[in-house]
Amino acid sequence: MSHDDLPTYKILSIDGGGIRGVFPAAFLAKLEDQLDAPLASYFDLIAGTSTGGIIAIGLGLGLSAKDILKLYEEQGPVIFDQHRGAVANFVLQRWRGARHLFASKYSSKPLRDALVGVLGDRRLGESRTRLVVPAWHPMLERVYIYKTAHHPRLETDYKVSAVDAAMATAAAPTFLDPHVTQDAIELVDGGVWATNPIGVAAIEAIGMLNWPADRLKILSIGTTSDVKAPPRWKGKLPMATSMVRLFMAGQSHSAMGTAKIVTGDVHHRQAIWRIDQTAPLGRYTLDNAGRIAEMKNRGFTEAREQLPILRPHFFAQQAKAFVPHHPLPPANADLDPDKSAFDPAA
Repeated sequence: MSHDDLPTYKILSIDGGGIRGVFPAAFLAKLEDQLDAPLASYFDLIAGTSTGGIIAIGLGLGLSAKDILKLYEEQGPVIFDQHRGAVANFVLQRWRGARHLFASKYSSKPLRDALVGVLGDRRLGESRTRLVVPAWHPMLERVYIYKTAHHPRLETDYKVSAVDAAMATAAAPTFLDPHVTQDAIELVDGGVWATNPIGVAAIEAIGMLNWPADRLKILSIGTTSDVKAPPRWKGKLPMATSMVRLFMAGQSHSAMGTAKIVTGDVHHRQAIWRIDQTAPLGRYTLDNAGRIAEMKNRGFTEAREQLPILRPHFFAQQAKAFVPHHPLPPANADLDPDKSAFDPAA
């Protein structure tokens, strides 16, 4: 078999960015309109952080990109437009004690309700493709990555609630409370360390799945970037307000550089197709639901232009069916009182 006859492995990577996830959701929805099969079926691995993690999990569980876009359009204002009554909530939280000194800006309940509405009680192991969804364990200061059972070593995450994984990866500090999973593990947004998950995806493909680096093709989708740098810092306040953007941009560039080096997309081949748009500084924030229609417009227009370029690389044929290494047990297996905790068949 010649080198050209070897299989190609296709990866979809979706950045974090709060309500700005409308852009990749709209982009993918418009692409999917022109395909013969569900968009997720064309990829061997999907990685997503925060809002991108929600999209990744939704696609893996069989939702259409159009359904995910609809979720943002219908529920985005409810999740991110909670300013009404914010002053009263602020006072109440402070009255309850000093532990609320750094209370989150929004309640996590609307996001959870929205996710339960589309994902129900389904589990990560029901995904039809391999998933990699970063989160962060703040107490241990350690990465926490949700993964499907695409390797024999991955024996636990595929059993967890899909809503748990989505809530954990999207629990952006200061915006939403840390998410406490069904297993009583407290996690926060994967954007703390992997707002652009392309580096995580590339390393997973090469290091865990043993896919040849020179056979990878990665479609990486951003959530828009600011076109103008903020003014030079003068004093503590401007520095504080620019810090989050600074860290996110730095991490994203680092992840992209890592992926380019390990896949060989530096001098002799193209392995990465990056889709993103620039916008005026502050035009699209993580929580401004008032610009949903604008971001949808941007995503649709970008898809129209990119489809002819992307089709031969990613959508000429579907990926090989994903067969997990571990079968998903019945949903109530852990609740069976007749099964011993030490049963070797468990």
